Amino acid sequence: MKLIVLSDTHLKTGGIPPQLQALLEDCDLVVHAGDFSTVEAYKAFNIGGKLKAVFGNDDSSELKRLLPERLKFEVEGVKIGVVHEGGLSITDMTAQGYLAKEMEVDILIFGHLHRPLIEKKDVTLVCPGSPTKPRMSNPSVVELIIEKGNIQGRIITLEGDTCGYIKFQNSLNNRNPKKT
Repeated sequence: MKLIVLSDTHLKTGGIPPQLQALLEDCDLVVHAGDFSTVEAYKAFNIGGKLKAVFGNDDSSELKRLLPERLKFEVEGVKIGVVHEGGLSITDMTAQGYLAKEMEVDILIFGHLHRPLIEKKDVTLVCPGSPTKPRMSNPSVVELIIEKGNIQGRIITLEGDTCGYIKFQNSLNNRNPKKT
């Protein structure tokens, strides 16, 4: 089963970027870890009826009434947990690991950081970044393939706006290319 995992889309309308839309159409399940922003955006992601989602801190009060804060479900024997704010550090995954154990899941999907990460230890921690508002990264989602209890994940970089930090870093690299 192929899952596309995303979060922090922060869309005010239902206009999903075309590259992202193509990925969503070519998967079995879409998992959104919050911060749609509007009900219209939520409905756009749920158009195929294959969406599992939680609300985020930036979501409207209507979405917060409609969606859970935490979600737990199973895919091919793998227990998956979804939250928006699993922790506040991109470098220290201790809080996310404890939350995964508390929720008794094999995979914990979380958002809020806007920067992608896949970490496999005793549990798999997944932050898909943001396809539309990345921080210190390029726009991204995560693809998870789950087959017979095995989990494979990869970060997919998308076209679109890159955060200011990456643009600045690229401009420095272009001005001062490494000599070989």
